[in-house]
Amino acid sequence: MREYPLERLRNIGIIAHIDAGKTTTTERILFYTGKTHRIGSVDDGTTVTDWMEQERERGITIVSAAITTSWKDYQINHIDFTAEGQRALSVLDGGIVVFDGVQGVEPQSETVWRQANKYNVPRICFINKMDRVGASYEYSVKTIIEKLGANPIQMQIPIGSEAEFSGVVDLLEMKAIYWRDELGSDTVVEDIPSELVDQAKELRHALVEKIAEFEDELIVKFLDNQELSIEELKNALRKAVIENIAKPVFCGSSLRNKGVQLLLDAVIDYLPSPRDIPFVSGLDPKTEKEITRNTTVEEPLSALVFKIVSDPYAGRMAYFRIYSGKISQGMMAYNVSTGKKERVGRLIRVYADHRKDVDEILAGDIGAVLGLKNVSTGDTICSSHNQIVLERITFPDPVISVAIEPKTVADQSKLDKALKRLSEEDPTFRVKVDENTGQTLISGMGELHLEILVDRMMREFNVQANVGKPKVSFRETISKEIPKVEYKYAKQTGGHGQYGHVVFSLEPLDRGSGIQFENKIVRGSVPSEFFRAVERGVREAAESGVIAGYPVTDIKVTFYDGSFHEVDSSEIAFKMAAIFAFREGIEKGKPVLLEPIMHVEVVLPEEYLGDVMAQLSSRRGNISGMEPKPGNARAVNADLPLGEMFGYATELRSATQGRGVFT
Repeated sequence: MREYPLERLRNIGIIAHIDAGKTTTTERILFYTGKTHRIGSVDDGTTVTDWMEQERERGITIVSAAITTSWKDYQINHIDFTAEGQRALSVLDGGIVVFDGVQGVEPQSETVWRQANKYNVPRICFINKMDRVGASYEYSVKTIIEKLGANPIQMQIPIGSEAEFSGVVDLLEMKAIYWRDELGSDTVVEDIPSELVDQAKELRHALVEKIAEFEDELIVKFLDNQELSIEELKNALRKAVIENIAKPVFCGSSLRNKGVQLLLDAVIDYLPSPRDIPFVSGLDPKTEKEITRNTTVEEPLSALVFKIVSDPYAGRMAYFRIYSGKISQGMMAYNVSTGKKERVGRLIRVYADHRKDVDEILAGDIGAVLGLKNVSTGDTICSSHNQIVLERITFPDPVISVAIEPKTVADQSKLDKALKRLSEEDPTFRVKVDENTGQTLISGMGELHLEILVDRMMREFNVQANVGKPKVSFRETISKEIPKVEYKYAKQTGGHGQYGHVVFSLEPLDRGSGIQFENKIVRGSVPSEFFRAVERGVREAAESGVIAGYPVTDIKVTFYDGSFHEVDSSEIAFKMAAIFAFREGIEKGKPVLLEPIMHVEVVLPEEYLGDVMAQLSSRRGNISGMEPKPGNARAVNADLPLGEMFGYATELRSATQGRGVFT
């Protein structure tokens, strides 16, 4: 049995730029929905969702916590996440995007917004920190239009600004709402203050017109000057939000406990339930044909694992979203990705840092399971009789590597175990052994990412390890086209010989294209059974270049001629011919070294501008532009080689007395 009907379920996430107030907003949601009895603070290190020691020390969110809570007889599954945005977005039905009321849209907000567009996630916006000096609701809404190209619908206007911010005007209901007490629990509804009445009427007219435009019936009524009911307006806006053509905007101050309850009401009013997203599509693993599953318990099981957590007490925990069917305790679940069956152990609902055992979790819901040994992020769990592969979650490639080694021999096995567990948990964290140097390299998304993982190794797994300076992964490519490169591999060894002969052309491609292989053999000069061996040879040769042994990329190889021997030709001979031909072609193609370049935005007070520009130039930075920010802040955009980024955070802090930040 469901605790709540499907239409009363909301799977939401809060997405934002770092420090826009994501975790603070989450804490308020938990407090007002009755899951916590006191409000946690990021600054004091008492938050519920940031339960790891490292999160509390740094005041940031590191791992996502999936939390179940309820509001006004609706169940809300809330996922709190950071750099893991990618994996959580794919399982959300809707999102709250939090913006800093002073900064408006920041670089990371743009990144997450684009990811949400990719997964087609309906969103509502919350302009936070309205009580801060320099906060501007109008500026923030303007940046949503200009930088994100979105269609924001202003649902409220703030009453008072900065330290005087005391409440909001609800433009639909045309009422003023104040929060008189410290905790924001005591909501007072009054008439709109006289000085705001004209502005509110003007904005409400614009609001009604914008919403009416989404439905033909309503626009006819509107043009006939007929009154549109609040219910009609809400229904039309809900539809537009679910279709992703409108983004309602609310405002408040999470830290001062103002505006969060109205945000929760908006989640229920405008964000979709699993029923509004009627089906999920995937592929039949046998036929590769597309199949769909409806969000009902009667359909066969399909669920996506979106996160693995190694819990120090409970062991390995897998978070999943069920799209159809149900998962019950003790049942056999089939993992399509590995082709193995596993028994479902304990099923859990997670309330931040405490958990409740449940017997089953049904379609549309989010939960966690303990005891599945062979699942990893992105795996599809389904019924073995009705198999489906849901779209895998794709992760960005790591950008920074450091060498790690155990301090003592006793730490070696502990280190291997810790690295294995952490890489299972976090797909953006990779571990490999460098064949040339024998070093163990760990790679991640940035210095902070790796620093936290090494810190966790020491605390959770008791591993003592030394970490070396990061190595930047360069790439190699060619800078000119080579129309013909030919190699004949012929060996006579007594008995069968080896014979393979290939002719290639090589051309440079745009950045990020990788290695492209095209087969244009038309005359039958090489039998088709050797084609795959030739491609394998090319890809293997591309693993190390000719300048400094870095992987080769962004080249198109066209295999257009060659010859074979009836007896002596073999796959290995053609593979070797391809390897030598490719290397020869690279040497002729004026090879160049490619360096990873980071796009950097530095936001800082104007008085430090000269020092920071000089810093960027000294690090081989190419400054591409500057734009004003509210207050006397400036944003400097530059492209910097990754190799010059190490230690930049510290240098920037000291140059700006801790007031400069970069993304």
